[in-house]
Amino acid sequence: MVEIGKYNTLRIVKDLDFGVYLDGGNDLEILLPARYVPKNVKPGDEVEVFIYHDNEGRIIATTAKPLALVGEFQYMEVKSVNNTGAFLNWGIMKDLLVPFKEQKMPMREGKWYLVYVRLDHVTGRIMASARIDKFLNNTPPLYEHNQEVDLLVAEETEIGYKVIINNSHWGLIYHNEVFRRLEKGEHLKGYIKDVREDEKIDVSLTPLGYKKVEGITGTILESLKAQGGYIPVHDKSEPDVIYSLFRCSKKAFKQAIGALYKQGLISIEENGIRLKE
Repeated sequence: MVEIGKYNTLRIVKDLDFGVYLDGGNDLEILLPARYVPKNVKPGDEVEVFIYHDNEGRIIATTAKPLALVGEFQYMEVKSVNNTGAFLNWGIMKDLLVPFKEQKMPMREGKWYLVYVRLDHVTGRIMASARIDKFLNNTPPLYEHNQEVDLLVAEETEIGYKVIINNSHWGLIYHNEVFRRLEKGEHLKGYIKDVREDEKIDVSLTPLGYKKVEGITGTILESLKAQGGYIPVHDKSEPDVIYSLFRCSKKAFKQAIGALYKQGLISIEENGIRLKE
């Protein structure tokens, strides 16, 4: 069975002027319109496609990439609003509906909103919801300390940035651990710092502990080699300068160059660090 709202790898069974038909299982053939058919494919070949319903309610395939799949969160722009709801620019030919009942506040054309992409249980069609909390924290967080996770920046608060972790849980990155402005809708990697007793989750943008220093030392060495063996950055440089170069905190940078110094790989000078031959 094909998965609606997901990528599926399907076999071509017919090749016609207006496109190819794909084997969707259970005697279902799904049209991939000609404009999306990869070059030099033929019946028997397999193609990766996104499956959704067109405006007539028919199951259809595309090789275009939507901004989000079913089960994912994403910021999207409202293209239009009518008496059915708001329609978002989904990145493919079809716009994505947010019914009025799934809007936290009335959506306006041209504005961007964080939504969750889901299947409607009644119609089986894909739609979106801005009622984010309904689709988060449904399972207890079982993350390990320092586990790498995928993050989506949701909003900025007084103490930091709220992020969505692995499309499953809310998390928080504290302001004093961020060295550049994060943008709403930005996707980035993070690391689990702490799952508190209240099940709230603190996240770091860099690996924690020795593993973090180990990774940063390699970055510093590569940068030194690329810059001819010298970089005018040291333990008294501004944190934002350090972050712009090495994507780490000043504390982590100092730990890393300390480790490199003890290994005899660098010398620490008044205005920078130098690679030893």
